[in-house]
Amino acid sequence: MTRTHETPPKKDSKAERSAADPAAAPELPGRFITPIAFGTILQPLNSSMIAVALVSIRDVFDAGTSVTWLVSALYLATAVAAPAMGRVADVLGPRRTSLAGLLLVGLTSAVAPFSPNVAALVVCRILIGIGTAAQYPCGVAMIRRAADRLRSRPNNALAALAVCSQVTASLGPTLGGLLVGLFGWSGVFWVNVPLTLIGAAVILWWGPADPPAQRGRGRLAVLRRVDPVGIALFAAAITALMFWLLSLSGTARWWWLAIAVPAAALTAWWSSRVRDPFLDVRLLTERALSFTYVRTIVTYTAFYCVFYGLPQWLEETRDLGPVGAGLVVLPISAVGVVSTLLANRLQRNRSPRAALIVGTAALCAAGLLLTVPAADSPVLLLLVISAVLGVPNGFNNMGNQRAMYAVAPAERMGAASGLYRTSQYVGANLAAALLTLVIGERATDAGLHRMGLAIAVLAAVLLAASLFAALRERRG
Repeated sequence: MTRTHETPPKKDSKAERSAADPAAAPELPGRFITPIAFGTILQPLNSSMIAVALVSIRDVFDAGTSVTWLVSALYLATAVAAPAMGRVADVLGPRRTSLAGLLLVGLTSAVAPFSPNVAALVVCRILIGIGTAAQYPCGVAMIRRAADRLRSRPNNALAALAVCSQVTASLGPTLGGLLVGLFGWSGVFWVNVPLTLIGAAVILWWGPADPPAQRGRGRLAVLRRVDPVGIALFAAAITALMFWLLSLSGTARWWWLAIAVPAAALTAWWSSRVRDPFLDVRLLTERALSFTYVRTIVTYTAFYCVFYGLPQWLEETRDLGPVGAGLVVLPISAVGVVSTLLANRLQRNRSPRAALIVGTAALCAAGLLLTVPAADSPVLLLLVISAVLGVPNGFNNMGNQRAMYAVAPAERMGAASGLYRTSQYVGANLAAALLTLVIGERATDAGLHRMGLAIAVLAAVLLAASLFAALRERRG
């Protein structure tokens, strides 16, 4: 008599349970989050450290106002390179692209202190901007690939990116001042060398692996998928747009816009002709994704108005000096980290819209609070207002980031998150133009109050749009 063995029924795997109920899925393991988040600190760190080195660089090279290009060059390079490097990550793999970016930052930072003049230093800043621009879109793409493969939720990983960005941006001037004091202006470049080595090591050790690279004739197909022509057309369009936005803070140079519009049209035409374009304009016809980019631009316009405008008023009118102004605005970053964590918890079982409604309502209230201070206001009141200003940062950042992640296709997550980064820098340049209109050359009480009203109006428009979309979803 033959004895048969029955296979016991398999228990539902963790992956099967999470597929059936996404809310029950575990968060992405910490071993993936650490290397992904570490690389993203380089861009905010390099954009903020340079502020305290400009005076030293100007004195050493007798450069005058041309040193301000050390700031603008990084923003321009990042705005152009972020979606381009994101597309390269989609095609070649985000880990490989991230490592290549780290290598570029490390080598350039090692050479930059030997620059013979400011022009060469600006070129180094452009290369550093390209290398650091790769890290955020590569990070989001790695998160998406790891989360899809492990059937995990990305909330904690996305929150880690937001927290790292806020913390390093706020600590950048402090760290930069320490480095300049110890090593001179070159210290803000030298510090990138060990940071890139550590970043490369943790990505190689813990970062999610890329698919095997294609060889032989497959490389030509890979190059076509990267779409270098599309990248070049987009770079021309966004560079001209950024130069036009930069000119709005002084004498507007409209001829830059005359270059940007035809270049954008050519980019759209080219993307409609090729099979696998760098910038798939059909994605932008997806209302949720395009609205997320617009909302990000407006949100960061308000954010950078506070980032640049409030310290200027604290120094020029409240007479606190640079150290006092830095201490007063510190609660913005501290509370921003807390609000990021709260927004992450809020989004675990809700759509990103909940965080965006809270964030825009808080931004509207914070803008109205900026109409209160005067030259004789007590420091305690300024600290309270500064703390309130930090509340919307975390909610808006997490809400916009999660909304982009939710609607962007997985195979184009790098390019989509790169465009998200570009939207932030468009907002930064719009903020510079807006501050020129509402504050002018000197930040008086009236200028600060006008800035607060402008922020409140921008936030009110975003809040109305979010509430309308939420109402439409509920009716639908």
